[in-house]
Amino acid sequence: MSGNGRKRAIDQVGGNQRETDRVEAAEGATQLGQRGVGGGQLREPLPLFLKSACEHVITGQNNTAIVLGRDRPASRLSGYGGKGDTQCGMIDLCVGRMGSSPKSQDKDGNQLWADPNMITDSARVYISQKTDIDANFGLTSGVVGKSKTKSAVCVKADAVRLVGRESIKLVTQTDKENSQGAEIKTVLGIDLIAGNDDEDMQPFVKGENMLLAMRRMVHHMNKLNGIVDGLLMYQFSFNAALTSHWHFSPFFGIPTSPSPTVVPSGIMTMMNHLLQTKKSLVMHKTNLQMYEKTYFYASGGKYINSRYNHVN
Repeated sequence: MSGNGRKRAIDQVGGNQRETDRVEAAEGATQLGQRGVGGGQLREPLPLFLKSACEHVITGQNNTAIVLGRDRPASRLSGYGGKGDTQCGMIDLCVGRMGSSPKSQDKDGNQLWADPNMITDSARVYISQKTDIDANFGLTSGVVGKSKTKSAVCVKADAVRLVGRESIKLVTQTDKENSQGAEIKTVLGIDLIAGNDDEDMQPFVKGENMLLAMRRMVHHMNKLNGIVDGLLMYQFSFNAALTSHWHFSPFFGIPTSPSPTVVPSGIMTMMNHLLQTKKSLVMHKTNLQMYEKTYFYASGGKYINSRYNHVN
């Protein structure tokens, strides 16, 4: 098995049965040499490419080809090459025409021919001077929209890797005009779209601005902590006065005794303020400081900004 475990490593279904039988009938080293072992010749099912008159095709033995011609994402009538447009040169590097099920013949033994198929072909690099690249590959619009009648390069495979030994830059609008001579009037950014689904596209967050906003919010929370602490002290003073307050009696101005219900309640409230509320405010302030150091500074263990990647 190979790849995702569902397809056989050696699959001759759809191949030329006569050639397959001939290889099977060969002896020892001759048979081994035609099974591709050690880079030897390998017979496998593959369609013939349906070439148009303007195309120069460099064909490999094992479903590989480089096609130089005019814009053609499918049949010979497709793309701007099919319409007869000028300035629509194309280079198509393709491996694995017909994708996971290549065939040389149909069930009746007739030779099969294949056009480019941007959906099913296994992997390709498509370069065109003028094309509708998003429509060709079935890509959603995203925020930047779909490119039409413009030069484009598309790389498609099961897995794509861009490796920079030192760095990688994704840069838009470096020129004043596009490949068709039209003035570029708007700056289009970079869309990262998972699942070819653009229904919930949202803008990137700029890290430094985010830090400033979050730090400012922590600053205001610290201020609020101080306001509550001040309120607590004012309330403490009032509670102390209320707990011990008394009135002048109508009987010769003799002071009355403090309220038997207010005194214990007031004392308990003041103790709770000192032992719980005041302590909680101190802890809250400490937690804010630790939160800020952990997330908002490069030395923090969970610094929210990337140390390597940047966006504008």
